[in-house]
Amino acid sequence: MPENATEVTAAGIARLAGVGRAAVSNWRRRYADFPQPVGGTGTSPSFALAEVEQWLRDQGKLAEVPLRERVWQAVAGHPAGAGRALIHVGCALLLVRDRPTAWLELAAAPDERMAALLPQAMEHVLTARLGPAAGGVHGASAPEPVGVHTVGVQEPGDDHTAGAQEPGGVHTASAPQSARVHTPTAQDLLPSVPLLRAAAELAAGIGAGQAFEFLLGRQLDANPRQYTLTPPQLAELMVDLAEPPKDADRAAREQPVRSVLDPAAGTGALLRAVGGPAALYAQEADPALAALTALRLALAAEGSRRAAEGPRRPADGAHRAAPGPTVRTGDTLRADAFPELAADTVLCHPPFNERNWGHDELAYDPRWEYGLPARTESELAWIQHVLARLRDGGTAVVLMPPAAASRRSGRRIRAGLLRRGALRAVIALPAGAAPPYGIPLHLWILCKPEPGVRPAADLLLADTSDLSGPAPDASAGPGRPPGGKAAGGKNPGGGRERFDWPAVRSAVLDAWRDRSDVEGVSRVVPVIELLDDDVDLAPARHLPRPASGGGASGLGEVRERLTDTLRLTTGLVPPAAAPAEPAHRPLTTVGELARAGALFLHSGTAVPGSTAAPVLTEHDVLTGAAPTALPPTGQEAPGGAAADDPVLLEPGDVVVPVLGGGTAARVVDAATAGAALGRNLQLLRPDPAAVDPWFLAGFLRGTANHRQASSYASTAARLDARRLQLPRMPLAEQQRYGDRFRELAAFEDALRTAGRLGGQLVQGMYDGLTDGTVTPG
Repeated sequence: MPENATEVTAAGIARLAGVGRAAVSNWRRRYADFPQPVGGTGTSPSFALAEVEQWLRDQGKLAEVPLRERVWQAVAGHPAGAGRALIHVGCALLLVRDRPTAWLELAAAPDERMAALLPQAMEHVLTARLGPAAGGVHGASAPEPVGVHTVGVQEPGDDHTAGAQEPGGVHTASAPQSARVHTPTAQDLLPSVPLLRAAAELAAGIGAGQAFEFLLGRQLDANPRQYTLTPPQLAELMVDLAEPPKDADRAAREQPVRSVLDPAAGTGALLRAVGGPAALYAQEADPALAALTALRLALAAEGSRRAAEGPRRPADGAHRAAPGPTVRTGDTLRADAFPELAADTVLCHPPFNERNWGHDELAYDPRWEYGLPARTESELAWIQHVLARLRDGGTAVVLMPPAAASRRSGRRIRAGLLRRGALRAVIALPAGAAPPYGIPLHLWILCKPEPGVRPAADLLLADTSDLSGPAPDASAGPGRPPGGKAAGGKNPGGGRERFDWPAVRSAVLDAWRDRSDVEGVSRVVPVIELLDDDVDLAPARHLPRPASGGGASGLGEVRERLTDTLRLTTGLVPPAAAPAEPAHRPLTTVGELARAGALFLHSGTAVPGSTAAPVLTEHDVLTGAAPTALPPTGQEAPGGAAADDPVLLEPGDVVVPVLGGGTAARVVDAATAGAALGRNLQLLRPDPAAVDPWFLAGFLRGTANHRQASSYASTAARLDARRLQLPRMPLAEQQRYGDRFRELAAFEDALRTAGRLGGQLVQGMYDGLTDGTVTPG
């Protein structure tokens, strides 16, 4: 095996073969000829990619490795590390996109010759896009320190790393630096040449920007603990909030070019969401991450710049695009890279709960117009930095932890923001909108006060924290709880997979643009009402929660629906069970039926938002809810399955969860057909001429059956559907059992609906009695 051959982990093998990691572990145990580890650790071994591919082909488990998987594996297995490999790829893709003719000439040369010629060609496009290597970017005043390279010489670390250490021993906090991507040398590029050729081939199919997005996304997904990411839906929402509201001056709304700053850029998600012509400015403490962000933003500008330039192209095939984004490295609070900038818009997702943000050395900083932030109030330091970088009348949107709205140590600064009219809105998001996913984060919308303009006399407070699941469907009947929600509107599934971004987005934008009072969602509060001893700006403190069931007026309807459901439930109660001796019937297994062709097995990998189709999730199966329908986000399903190639459900399919140890099975009906099969679900598609689906689902739910087919890890049980047992019966006998199982499922659905409506009625009565809208007599 070559010394620098690409290696792949068990997770990568699972992606290549389109299976789960458990299958890879099983292959290692069952097959003596499975490739031996060549690296990694005992708990996380790595294997030679070429040997794995050959073994998969020999076993008939792999026809051809998709191009994007081959490119990603080359990035992940690069001898200099994935971070350096991504920078090489980004430089090459800029060359492919901006000077396609030059790239084709270079790619025709042998590897050594290509590596020798690439630096000069890359230097040309990097200078055109990101400015010269010394002297800053686009007129930056601070030159690069001698001997310090602001490129990815290390793996990208934390998304918000303050005062990162440079390779030359120079601390970035001492002076901001240009994040000009240093041109790789021929020696650096030689091991990357096969990767660059493959990346260019991938870009030819999906575009240079999308190719880099895919590879960077894989790197971020593979190292989730190293980054504090801003989800793309949240980034788009923050950009929309930064646009002028409906009553703004028309000329301001139609301003063709605006300047946008992100002082804590991280991976560049916020600036990448900015649409239309804009001058983008970013600062990031981690130099390697800043270099990746600069390449990402330069490549993402492809569509808008081409449209602005028109169809003309010089004879050499090069795109004469506008200069790229201005990205600099350095600790923003200690070493501001843009001290003279007055941006039209600032977008920021700052690091939370920092203690070492520079409280002592920045005590007399002119940015603290509203007061010196306490050592524990780093977020309020970021708020004042954001305001200092806005032009008069400019708008900023900042993601904040909820504690910043109510901590007593920050009440003086919050009061100053209110009195000056700088803070215009505080909007609570549902838990799961962004990391840390367990708490409902806030969006603060700020506007820099204009001299001579009277400060705003009110503050918009909005709370969308109850919109964590699909909106209730009033027409939902027994067996289909509205949106999968439990009584009281809570979403037991919770988490990112159940997040209803369209509802949250619509509620937030309507609240901000209309600035009106909506019961339980938004309220425009006079500033004088908030200037008390606490200056508590948490929306939940000032917005009374709507009563469960729609208030006293809606409780009558809930009671009627509950009465109808209970009447239906009574009619569905199964007849008394007739005792009988235990039956001794010949048995078969799901695995045997699959081998005989009587049914087919499929594993689900889709997540809501990864495909245009609704996704049937594990939570939906357990609660009887409708499939989760969210707009596509470009998210890739866990395990590497293509988001555009999901398993679609058909009527008569039987779906079972594979985790948790509970007994559950769902027969797909016409209303659920067409949805994609979600992760952690197994689909059994029976041949209707051989196996009745209700018979199959009923016997799969047997407790003893589940126990013997489940394996147990230290913290969870996992079901092996192939080991589930069924009695051998003629189809007519199966259908007799199937009819009874169908009746039991209808009774279970009615009970579930009755429980939900009963809980809603009880909570509504409690709310009405306590708030005075319902009388006890």
